[in-house]
Amino acid sequence: MAFGITRDELQRWKAAVENEQIAFLTHYWLDDRFPGCKTVTKVGCSNLEKLIEWGKKYGLKEEWIDHKEAYPHFDLFGKHEYEIMQKEGLLEQLMKFQ
Repeated sequence: MAFGITRDELQRWKAAVENEQIAFLTHYWLDDRFPGCKTVTKVGCSNLEKLIEWGKKYGLKEEWIDHKEAYPHFDLFGKHEYEIMQKEGLLEQLMKFQ
């Protein structure tokens, strides 16, 4: 279940993804399969080659891309989410959910 974001934030992320930008969207997320994880960051881009190359920088595999709807993205959570957001200079986006 996702919550903690506005419709405007979601629409801006979708627009950025559609415009082939690497776009980040963090929100609260609860999933019993991942105990202890309270957030997820979706890193999306409609240009799959660009998204794959971005993911390689962080050891993310192409097969981990979620092709849900028209917004291909990686789901980051846990330790990897923190480390990648820190390296991307986006830790503030993640910390607002802590």
